[in-house]
Amino acid sequence: MTEHLGGVVIPTGFDVPVEPLRRAAHYTGEPGCIAEARTFAAQFLEQLRTEWCATADSRADGELLLMVSELVTNADQHSTGPYILELEGTDSAVTVSVYDSSPALPRRYPKDPQRVGRHGLEIVHALASEVAVERVPVGKRVRARFELKR
Repeated sequence: MTEHLGGVVIPTGFDVPVEPLRRAAHYTGEPGCIAEARTFAAQFLEQLRTEWCATADSRADGELLLMVSELVTNADQHSTGPYILELEGTDSAVTVSVYDSSPALPRRYPKDPQRVGRHGLEIVHALASEVAVERVPVGKRVRARFELKR
């Protein structure tokens, strides 16, 4: 925002672009990591509400934590090493990225109510507005964008 006073342009400081809120956590895969990741995501969402004045509808807390659980559980079960949870948020969305050491890309299975297990990516796709999977030098990254309001 710029104010004009008698033909002089006075910068107000509000015209500076603002970076999204970013946080990352490293997990070893030891018991309790998935619960820690959920707690980390809940604290992140609270920080978004406080610092970004983000307003999330009533489903956001539970669905975001479910998405984080599914992505972290996948990394925990299918990689041979530690993994990283990265969260990036604004007042309208949170992008969840999980990096792990496995180069094998996750597979999204067709809907099958009779199948036990392997529903993680199906759940993530149902909750996210975008999902991307890519190989990175150390393994892979699964990224999902979660809209705070629908």
